[in-house]
Amino acid sequence: MWIAEHWKDYEVLAASGGEKLERWGKYILVRPDPQVLWNTPHSHPMWKKKNGHYHRSAKGGGEWEFFSLPKQWNISYRELTFCLKPFSFKHTGLFPEQAVNWDWFSEKIKKAGRPIKVLNLFAYTGGATLAAAAAGASVTHVDASKGMVGWAKENAKASHLENAPIRWLVDDCVKFVEREIRRGNKYDAIIMDPPSYGRGPKGEIWKIEDSIHHFVQLCAQILSKDALFFLINSYTTGLAPSVLSYLIGTEIIPKFGGSVQSEEIGLRVSENGLILPCGASARWSK
Repeated sequence: MWIAEHWKDYEVLAASGGEKLERWGKYILVRPDPQVLWNTPHSHPMWKKKNGHYHRSAKGGGEWEFFSLPKQWNISYRELTFCLKPFSFKHTGLFPEQAVNWDWFSEKIKKAGRPIKVLNLFAYTGGATLAAAAAGASVTHVDASKGMVGWAKENAKASHLENAPIRWLVDDCVKFVEREIRRGNKYDAIIMDPPSYGRGPKGEIWKIEDSIHHFVQLCAQILSKDALFFLINSYTTGLAPSVLSYLIGTEIIPKFGGSVQSEEIGLRVSENGLILPCGASARWSK
């Protein structure tokens, strides 16, 4: 498993009974996690000192309960700073486990010894975008949500990367890639974090099981001949790391060579050292 070990402002303190106890900077949140199937005593003292608790509803969804939590605050990872704010469906605007991937591709970019153009698809609030930009890449950031792109720009400003070579686009990712094929544009690296299900700005339907292979085929057409890496992340239950490897391997390796590695990604639980699984990633590189 690939583990995000280098956080100072984030920590999974404990996990039990379908919930995880997290430290986000100086604030403590309790959020549901479907992977936490064990139920152990809540012995960690911070269970009783939480600043926010997301309660899952039996009917689906849920709601936040707050205890002296600001509407927004910042945490940092290395040279990056992220603006956090609890919003619908338990999220805070950041997936800390992705830091293990940020570190991996940042090293690739720094060691490339040439300008690197990165395309970040389903780019959310820009964690990968900012990590790539901080490493020296020029980045095209694409997400269908205007609100998420706006949030990513806030993170760029907080990270002093507002003047970095980042192109911010509110667009349907599939249609954008199709247009880039027609334009003949190429990228040295592609990052994608596709949702299990989603809708584009004009109602376009995305269902990962039906759409992902064709999308990888499209993306292969816009990789440069000296492509550096291709990264797919997934939080879809049942989509094994090996499946992500096959998706990349069948389309990228015959054209570009290189190899693919895939693993679960995770976060260590401080209380007992367990590793909490947080999805899967596949990485192609030469």
